[in-house]
Amino acid sequence: MYCTMKTLKGELAFTVAAIALTVAMAAMAGLEFVRQGARLGFERPGQLAQLVAFALVVGLMLYGGLVYQLARAGYYRRLSRRSQAEAEAPSGGAAKPCEKPLLVLVPSYREELKVLRQTLLSAALMDYPRRRVVALLDDPPTGTPAEMGALEAARRLVRGLDTQFAVCAAGFMRAHWDFLARARLGPLAPAAEAQGLARLYCQAADWIEAQAPAWVGQGAGGHADRFFETEVLRRLVAEHRGRAERLQRSALAPAEIEAEYQRLSRLFDVRIESFERKRYANLSHAPNKAMNLNAYMGLLGGGYREESGPEGLVLAACGRGAATFQVAAEDYLLTLDADSVVLPDYARKLMAVMERDERVAVAQTPYSAFPGAPGRLERIAGATTDLQYMVHQGSSLFQAAYWVGANALLRRKALAEIRQEAVERGHTVPVFIQDRTVIEDTGSTVDLVARGWRVHNHPERLAYSATPPDFGSLVVQRRRWANGGLIILPSLFRYLSGRDSGVRAGEGFIRLHYLLSPTLANFGLLLLIVVPFEAPAASLWLSLAAAPYALVSARDLKLTGYRWRDLVGVYALNLLLVPVNIAGVLDSVRQLVSGRKAPFARTPKIEGRTATPLLFLALEALGLSGLLACLTLDLAAHRWTHAAMSGVNFALLAFAFSRFIGWRNALTDLQLAWAETARPAPAMTPPLHAAPALALGFGMAPISLDWPLETLHGVEAWQARSFRLADAEAARAVAEG
Repeated sequence: MYCTMKTLKGELAFTVAAIALTVAMAAMAGLEFVRQGARLGFERPGQLAQLVAFALVVGLMLYGGLVYQLARAGYYRRLSRRSQAEAEAPSGGAAKPCEKPLLVLVPSYREELKVLRQTLLSAALMDYPRRRVVALLDDPPTGTPAEMGALEAARRLVRGLDTQFAVCAAGFMRAHWDFLARARLGPLAPAAEAQGLARLYCQAADWIEAQAPAWVGQGAGGHADRFFETEVLRRLVAEHRGRAERLQRSALAPAEIEAEYQRLSRLFDVRIESFERKRYANLSHAPNKAMNLNAYMGLLGGGYREESGPEGLVLAACGRGAATFQVAAEDYLLTLDADSVVLPDYARKLMAVMERDERVAVAQTPYSAFPGAPGRLERIAGATTDLQYMVHQGSSLFQAAYWVGANALLRRKALAEIRQEAVERGHTVPVFIQDRTVIEDTGSTVDLVARGWRVHNHPERLAYSATPPDFGSLVVQRRRWANGGLIILPSLFRYLSGRDSGVRAGEGFIRLHYLLSPTLANFGLLLLIVVPFEAPAASLWLSLAAAPYALVSARDLKLTGYRWRDLVGVYALNLLLVPVNIAGVLDSVRQLVSGRKAPFARTPKIEGRTATPLLFLALEALGLSGLLACLTLDLAAHRWTHAAMSGVNFALLAFAFSRFIGWRNALTDLQLAWAETARPAPAMTPPLHAAPALALGFGMAPISLDWPLETLHGVEAWQARSFRLADAEAARAVAEG
């Protein structure tokens, strides 16, 4: 979002006024609580305890609203500083771009080919001179014929792209060599060289245009496809043609001519490879993205040869002369999820940040949702992602940024400092990105900042990622996001308490909320809905305290391309996700109590629809009936304030269920779940005490499309199912068995 300095200062002033109003109204509510508590005294301890609980709950929820507004102020403050620095920068004489080698790692598990292709292409087409792209294919090396066919198709995709780029790059390299030969033989003709360069840039544009139909994919037309075509391919075509036009009008010095030829020779000079850790018995097979990345990172800078052993194929370290497989040791790594796309200038801009500040361990631009989503759920869920972008950006002002793992530029030296080792199946495996939780990037952030490293959020939208298009897949994603904060909390406390007096209050204030928000917001809202708190005078002040947060959120939706009224949809979706988020928090509690890691559930990405687990359908139905009961009881008891809240929440939850799940879809999912639980499990009998819980979906594992069943055991494997609902006929066929 590009704004004038006047606009930026206006938004900053608006945010500061909203914060001041929030604090003032919260203080008035606090005084009202004190007065009401003094009137109750200790003669009515039950009512006093209820009042204290009410004050505590709303205070914690106001804490969340205040953090959002502080982050918003930080966001606009950072944008103002950046705009001012750009305005004061001397014109001309751009800094020399960084040319250190860059390794792009794309972890992929049974990804749709079109999605993986666009991610690999966005990385390969980045405007950065020395880059290598590796697709970390995490599909098991054995499986059904269909699964093996899909894995082989992914391998062919990688090989095909590598060949395409190599053939194209060879022509531009020859042009560079021809230029060097001409330069050695005698004086150059600058005008003729400029014309030749212009033709080469036109050829680069022509090549991208020729490949575009195959790269975008057959039957393209989705909003993610349109974005990739417009913001990556067409942008590059326009840039190359624009550069060609400028060259035709330019008088270049010999050094400038050579720089242009060198740039052209590197434009498509990128190695695109694949690696499969599960082929080797001595590498980690843990079913999560972190260990997929760790397995390859542990190989950097080494030489290896394949050997057969009792366990199967292994990668044995050896000297360079005997090695059949060598891995370069790049200093910078870019991790990129297989459903994400980066813009062409991503690496160039973030590498400049890393080179300027050697204590930055992670440079990123928190991802945005692909714009123009056709479905209601995907659009509103994308809106919540785009609002979080602002929070991440603003937290950088307070040195409280967290690594967001969909895309990030990493310094290998920093990762080496937090390296640990783990034993898996008798083999010692390296762990750079910790996998203690399913939010591995958040946990690793605390490890890094505790050692003096920093996370930098670049204030531009340079990366975009897919948003789940249906509620079934959104359940898997948001349950995973809500799981892990409580587990990381002790590490954060040690970091904050262990530092010297240099810790700023703002950092702890924001970092703590990031980890606690799934617990505070969801349990707090649940308590406000269920418990009939009545404090009319305080409630008025609290409503006024909450109003600035609602107002700035609605304004931010408008500024990011949504509508003011989408705030209602965002709240309704958050209401629908309360049981999902609570389930994620309980997963954290379960891990804290049992010491057993929660399984990593990948977000399903399929054509059609992912079924909503029966547990969450039941909880949504329970929520609707509970709100209706609360409304009835409140009206009978003349609790008008709580009745109004119950009525509004009931209407919004019913709206969210209808729009984001759908009554017909819910009925289909119920039929599928009933058919699935009624069908006996082959070759396995789960414990009798677990059967009722499993029938409602209470196991450790949520229903997830691409759950690696070969890594689960016992009850979890029996429960971990997925449903592909391409159309109603297929759904009925599955339901009928």
